Amino acid sequence: MKITGTFLDEISYDIPHQNWGEREWDDDFAAMKAIGIDTVILIRSGLRRFLSYPSQVLHRAKGCYLPPVDLVALFLRLSEKWGMTFYFGTYDCAECCDSPEREIQIAVDACSEAWELYGDSPAFGGWYLTKEISRRNKFAVDSYAGLGRHCKAISGNLPVLISPYIGGIKSCDERPVTLEEHEREWSEILSAIQGAVDIVAFQDGHCEYDELADYLRINKNLADRFGMESWTNCESFDRDMPIHFLPIKWEKMLLKLEAAREAGVSKAITFEFSHFMSPNSVYRSAGNLYNRYREHFGL
Repeated sequence: MKITGTFLDEISYDIPHQNWGEREWDDDFAAMKAIGIDTVILIRSGLRRFLSYPSQVLHRAKGCYLPPVDLVALFLRLSEKWGMTFYFGTYDCAECCDSPEREIQIAVDACSEAWELYGDSPAFGGWYLTKEISRRNKFAVDSYAGLGRHCKAISGNLPVLISPYIGGIKSCDERPVTLEEHEREWSEILSAIQGAVDIVAFQDGHCEYDELADYLRINKNLADRFGMESWTNCESFDRDMPIHFLPIKWEKMLLKLEAAREAGVSKAITFEFSHFMSPNSVYRSAGNLYNRYREHFGL
C-alpha cells in the first residue's frame, strides 16, 4: 500500500509554516512525484481570517486578510506541471462561527467563487470538505450534505472528499468509541450524505495500531454499502509523542499502511508530506522518513 496523495497544509491550524515560495514548492512537488504521489489536497482555503487565495467573498463576509500570494493558483500551476490532480479545500471558520446556516452559506458562496476563478484549470479535479468529525454532529453532517451537493452541481459532478477521524483512545473524545458504535453512527452519517460525498478517507492516528485494521474494514464495508470510495489518511506525524507534532517513526507508518492493505482500501493519502515526510522539510527526520519509505518500496 503506497502513499499516492497528500494534503497541502499551508493555511495551518497547529503546524509551523515553512515560509516557502514557488521555487521551494516546485522542489517539493518534484519530491512527491518521485515516490508516486498523483493527488494533492488543499487542507483548507482559509482558516479564521487567513486565506490561501484572495477571496473577496471571505474578505467581505469574515473580514479575512487578502494574501500577498495566490497559493491556489500556484498549486494548480504546479499540479499541471507535475501531472497531479488538485482538490480544493473549503473554508474553516474554526471557533469564530456566527451561526451554522450562515457559515454554510458563506462556504457555498466561497466555493462558487473558487470555481469561477480556477475551474478552467485541467488540474482542478475535486473538492475537500475540511470539517473533521468522529461522531454524529448535526451541523457537520448538514454542512457535508449541503456543501457537497453544491460543489458537485457547479463543477459537473467532480468528486467530493472528506477525512473524518476515528474516535479512538488517542482522540480528544470523552471516551473511546467502540467498533459497534463507530459502525452504527457512520452508517447513519453516510446515509445522510449519500450523493453529496464520494470519497471517505478516515484519519488513521487516533486508535492503537493493532486496532486499526478492524476500523478500516468497517470503513471500507460502509463505503461500499453507500456507493462511496474508501481511502485511508495515513498520518505521517506521530501522535504518541509529547511534542505536537513531529515526523512519525517509519515502523509505525509501515504498520498503518499494512493495516490499510489488509482492509482493502483503494488509496492512501497522507497528512502531510511537506512537513513530515519531505526531504525539503524543516524537520531533518522527515527526510530520513522519505529515505526509509523509498528504500522499502524500491523507489
